[in-house]
Amino acid sequence: MTDLAPEAPAPAMGTVHDLEEHRARTGHQPVNLTKPAPASPPTAGGTEPVPAPQDDGAPPDGAGTSSVSAWKRTARLPWKAVTHERTRQGARLAARHSAYVLGGAGVVAKRAWHGRTVTVHHQMRAAAVAAGNHELAGEWQEKADKFRADRHRRRMELITGVPHMAKSAAIGAAGAEGGLLLLGACMALHSHQLHDVIAPTLAAVDAIQAVCWFVSVAWGPALALVLFGVLAHLWKAGQAQGTAPAWARPASGAVDDVPITPSIVVKALSDLGIAALKKAIKDAADGAAGMLGPITLAGRGVEVDVTLPSGVSTEEILGKRRKLAENMNRHEHELHMSIPPAPRTVRMWIADSGALDEPIGPSPLVTDPEVSADYKSGRAPWGQDLRGDTALISLFQRHMLITGLSNQGKTAALRALALWLAFDPRVKFRLADLKGVGDWSMLRGLAEVLIEGPTDEHVIAATEMAEDTVEEMGRRIALMNELTRKGWSQDKILADPRFDPLVLIVDEAQVAYGSGARETHVAENGTVKYGAPYGGSKADSRYFQAIKKIHDQGRAVSVTTWEGTQDPTNENLPKRSREGNHIRASLVVGTESQAEMAVGAQALAGGAAPHKLRQGLDKGTLVVAGDGIKLAPGQSSVTVRTHFIDIDAAKELAERAKALRAGVQTQTAADPAEEADHLTDVLEALGDGKRVQTQEVLRRLISKHPDIYGSWELHDLTRVLREAGAEPKATRADNGKAGVVCVSRARIQAAIEAREDEAESHAE
Repeated sequence: MTDLAPEAPAPAMGTVHDLEEHRARTGHQPVNLTKPAPASPPTAGGTEPVPAPQDDGAPPDGAGTSSVSAWKRTARLPWKAVTHERTRQGARLAARHSAYVLGGAGVVAKRAWHGRTVTVHHQMRAAAVAAGNHELAGEWQEKADKFRADRHRRRMELITGVPHMAKSAAIGAAGAEGGLLLLGACMALHSHQLHDVIAPTLAAVDAIQAVCWFVSVAWGPALALVLFGVLAHLWKAGQAQGTAPAWARPASGAVDDVPITPSIVVKALSDLGIAALKKAIKDAADGAAGMLGPITLAGRGVEVDVTLPSGVSTEEILGKRRKLAENMNRHEHELHMSIPPAPRTVRMWIADSGALDEPIGPSPLVTDPEVSADYKSGRAPWGQDLRGDTALISLFQRHMLITGLSNQGKTAALRALALWLAFDPRVKFRLADLKGVGDWSMLRGLAEVLIEGPTDEHVIAATEMAEDTVEEMGRRIALMNELTRKGWSQDKILADPRFDPLVLIVDEAQVAYGSGARETHVAENGTVKYGAPYGGSKADSRYFQAIKKIHDQGRAVSVTTWEGTQDPTNENLPKRSREGNHIRASLVVGTESQAEMAVGAQALAGGAAPHKLRQGLDKGTLVVAGDGIKLAPGQSSVTVRTHFIDIDAAKELAERAKALRAGVQTQTAADPAEEADHLTDVLEALGDGKRVQTQEVLRRLISKHPDIYGSWELHDLTRVLREAGAEPKATRADNGKAGVVCVSRARIQAAIEAREDEAESHAE
């Protein structure tokens, strides 16, 4: 049998670096799973195997794999460096800013070209023709013709002006040299030195050489500064237009991620899912560019008018606001649409990404220590519109309603206007805060009346305050008629102190409209009859009727109402009440029907959308409709981001306003938790009298405690005394007939003693 030669070891299938290092450390060898190792013949002793022969040219076991691993490690280092996240970020940074500079050069060149040609004129003319405004198109054509004529005139003047300039320069140089020689001749005559004739000329040459030397020294730094300025200008222009590629832009996507261009707007409109619109865009010969007006910068965004083709209504576009915004890579709240005067046109304002999530800064009331106000001609700094422009509002003879969901900034927005108006010393306030948590407490000492609380008693007090205001309005109307008959002008009448502006503010007015408190009348036989309700939304509500009367006639005599209310519905904000306001503002509301109640159907049809605001994120953002705030032509509403004035700042402003006024004694409503001791008050009002007529007792109570008994009538006093067992009785006259009804001192003292005895018995 022929002996078989031992086989060479099988080559390694592959090597993993970490495993080899482990084997090298531990001495473990790889196991060949494909072919068993050949057996070595035993030695003479039968115990030691004979080592397998090795090729002299082969490396030692493990040496080849180690060198391969080292080579792989070396080869991977450059790849890791190239693909590292920091390297990629640096490359994106360099590419982004380089693209800004290169793209900015194109933007600047395009602007320069447009400035020297009639391209813009042709674009505006095409937009006017597309909108059907041929008169405007003719005006733009005339402007283009005039621009061409002026440009030709300037070029001809330049061509003819060059020889004149050269001739003038030569004459000027010759004249200057003649003057220098004349000066030199004079110097030579004086010094008797002939070479002094050219001394001024040589001095001029030296001066020119010094200037040239200075220019040669400063030329390098000046050129570097100019180059830096040019690059900075190009970078800014490119950054503003977003000329960097998408992959190089910041991953945050906060600024300039997707600049708004005509192609993006047209594509977004085409993808709305409106068949007629998509077909019209597809069939348009100019790529539907004629649909768009110029895209103009407008504050923190851009604005563009879109003229819709036949068969597409503005309502269809307004109803797809969210989809249209997302088609342009914007959130829904970053797109605002309205209806301009032109037919079949939608005006879109598209915010820069994230611009509306940035704070707007403090109110000028807080930052300006010299703040002042003028009710008639001034405008309150309320906040900023979406473009970032200051939103100013006139409060002169205007009723106002602010509504919205709870905890969205309604009270703060209303209070900011009152704090501004407080700096006009003529303005008087009567205030009911039907929440009663101290949001308006800083107006104590400014307001004539301050009611704070949510109970029926507070609603009754607020109703009586409104009715007193109606009576004041009636007195003013009668006085105005009298003064008018005497020949007084309207301005002279309103300047009279008797017509000082009076503002009735009711915050959380839904509490009044929802209250069930009613009048009670106690008959002589003790039966109780109920009269008209104090609150409520029906026509018999005393509060509603008082507000309605002020809406009808108060403006003419500078008596106005401001109401703040939550969650507008027909139950807590009657139609007649909400539509009597000149200024209607709404924070975020829940539904479109509530938005219509808040700002009106006309504003809603014109693009107002308070129901599209974001609850919690758009705190203090109001959609304002009415005639008290500046609106763009044809617009029915504007969105305002109001300045927030916190409680501490509001208190400081109120103190500053109080310093401008004489002391105001604020009348407050009695707190039900701390009810007055009526029996003690009546006993005090009786004085030394044993029996005092009931009418006189009531008069004394009102005079001494107007904040508690100012709204009382005889039946209120009778009811309280009857419940205490000290009911007023009629005296007997000498003829035996019943006399006047009086309050008995003895009965009042007995009632007080009985009450004390009862309290002691309960204590025991």
